[in-house]
Amino acid sequence: MIIRLLLAVALGAVIGIERELAGKAAGIRTDVMVAAGAAIFAMIGLSLPYIVGGSFGEISEIITGNAGYFAIIANVVVGVGFLGAGIIIQQGTHVYGVTTAATVWFVAAVGLLAGVGLTSFAVASSVIMVILLTLLRHVDIHKLFGKKSE
Repeated sequence: MIIRLLLAVALGAVIGIERELAGKAAGIRTDVMVAAGAAIFAMIGLSLPYIVGGSFGEISEIITGNAGYFAIIANVVVGVGFLGAGIIIQQGTHVYGVTTAATVWFVAAVGLLAGVGLTSFAVASSVIMVILLTLLRHVDIHKLFGKKSE
């Protein structure tokens, strides 16, 4: 569990560093906390049936009879969605913070992946996202597709 938590922290930090370098408000500390928290909730959801149950047969019955333990993991998505909504700001006709909010939501998913033990997918997802965030920050979509910017 400690290794999974440390992986979530490291991956959250990598994504958070990219956000810090982009000058965004939700950076390394936010992303580390969200990834770590999501990993902890995932591990809680996976561990509770074993804590409550006594034998393997009993654990199997507990898991099939009560998917509520896994609802803990599902509710991370909802909770982080509310956190992301607080990051988004509208000023006049412009909306700011959508990418940062989406990044926080993504970091929660990475934390969940690390927490349930899907470490290779967590690492690959993080690397791909950092590359995309970095590259797309420097791409002018309007020039790329020949559309005039306003």
